[in-house]
Amino acid sequence: MRWVTCWRYGCGVFLSDFVLASNFNARFDGGLGRSHMGKVFLLGAGLGTKNYLTVRGWEILQRAEVVIYDALGSQELLDLLPQDCLRLFVGKRGGQKSTPQEEINRLLVEHGQSPKRVVRLKGGDPYIFGRSHPEILALQGAGCDFEVIPGISSAFAAPLLAGIPLTHKDLGRGFFVGTAHDLEAFDWTALAQLETLVFLMGGRNLEDICRRLMAAGRSPHLPVAIVRAAGLPEQQVWTGTLQTITKQTATVQKLSPCVIIVGQVVSLREDYMDRAPLGGKTILITRAASQSSEFTKLLAETGAKVLEMPALEIREPSTWEPLDQAIATLETFDWLILTSANGVEYFFQRLETLGKDVRALGKLKIAVVGKKTEKFLRQHGLKADYIPPDFIADSLVENFPDPLQNQKILFPRVETGGRKILVQELAQQGAQVVEVPAYESGCPRQIPAAVWQALEAQTIDLVTFASSKTVRNFWQLIQQQGGDLALLKPLKIASIGPQTSQTCLNLFQRVDLEAEVYTLEGLRDVILDNCV
Repeated sequence: MRWVTCWRYGCGVFLSDFVLASNFNARFDGGLGRSHMGKVFLLGAGLGTKNYLTVRGWEILQRAEVVIYDALGSQELLDLLPQDCLRLFVGKRGGQKSTPQEEINRLLVEHGQSPKRVVRLKGGDPYIFGRSHPEILALQGAGCDFEVIPGISSAFAAPLLAGIPLTHKDLGRGFFVGTAHDLEAFDWTALAQLETLVFLMGGRNLEDICRRLMAAGRSPHLPVAIVRAAGLPEQQVWTGTLQTITKQTATVQKLSPCVIIVGQVVSLREDYMDRAPLGGKTILITRAASQSSEFTKLLAETGAKVLEMPALEIREPSTWEPLDQAIATLETFDWLILTSANGVEYFFQRLETLGKDVRALGKLKIAVVGKKTEKFLRQHGLKADYIPPDFIADSLVENFPDPLQNQKILFPRVETGGRKILVQELAQQGAQVVEVPAYESGCPRQIPAAVWQALEAQTIDLVTFASSKTVRNFWQLIQQQGGDLALLKPLKIASIGPQTSQTCLNLFQRVDLEAEVYTLEGLRDVILDNCV
């Protein structure tokens, strides 16, 4: 039996799903649907990235109509929201101007009394230093329906991500968690008797924490770890002792947000560190903005921390007329050439829009370049008649299975910026090539804040490029942000193939790794061979 918590008009009761199925779910659509009343979700954002957001939290954000979020809410999570969702920032970060709690309460009640799904997005877990109590009292007092969704607290996640176990049968049979805002509130003699201590929001008070623990009798050699920006691309970890850690971090411009761990369990870090091939490496992937990265999954399986940067925006071409005309006369073509997954998707989307399906292709033969393009073609129930052996467009003409003389070829492709060599070589062999724009690609407006912070903090080990366009757009965005080649000096540059490598050489004057097989798997393999 699965139990759910139903907070209703201030009454906390546990009710089983099968008892409530007929009325609770019908009224609230599993807690996400509409009712005659609104509902407020106090949602724990975890560490601020999608990787550490609960499935329940993901579902709620994707259907939110109003979100009231604080300074710990990541832009990455806000990207999950519907476009028409009302977003209200009520930042509450220590030491800076914050929205008064009374105003936050007022906003929650105001929107909670409307027939909308309202999300109060909080960093970590709502009930762990989340200041949820006054908000819950306000909602109860106004008769607003609400639900509290747990999140992953940095108090537990930061040590884990740094390779530090909070408990151990010999070294840590329990632990204390506290906020370091008011050190006078603690009995330091009592704290010094505990095996493991975890302090949140203690960056500014690090020296004082160490001093008080040593004064209370703890050894100056007691291990200490600081985990900054846990779970984010710019995560950093420092280890030392009560006596040394303050000096070790003295030159760090900003420790916040950080978690401080004190105790012998810190000494276990080397034993618990991820031993995956790329464990501890941070890799930046450049990709299309609208596409989830298959490459991300390939690298994550090797233990790498993967950071994605949209470097292409894929959209419709300026006009559909050339493609529409080609689709209307498909029977006159001998071959259809597709060189990218985007080309596949936009061609078949347009085919469907015009009221046709794959039967319209008739006896038309299909050539594709690359395994990914072939995979997308198979999703439409079709198998390629020809795939060049080297997975690059340049080898397509050399190994073409039919004599090209008088062959009429349809080539749906990117509207601008595509290479002309393939069309030129086909034409030189006597083929009649009809190029039509199927999609357009452009440069995003800016670099995501998390990526820029990681680049500045020099926490990225390697950046990958799977096309020349991503190289050019990446460099354009770097320069637009005020960066230069010095920003890229600490990291390696990896390319999927010769053409992409040449663009890297033109712009960066170097390329460190090039895939031997020009596929995403080949790119992963060359990284494994050279970065482990």
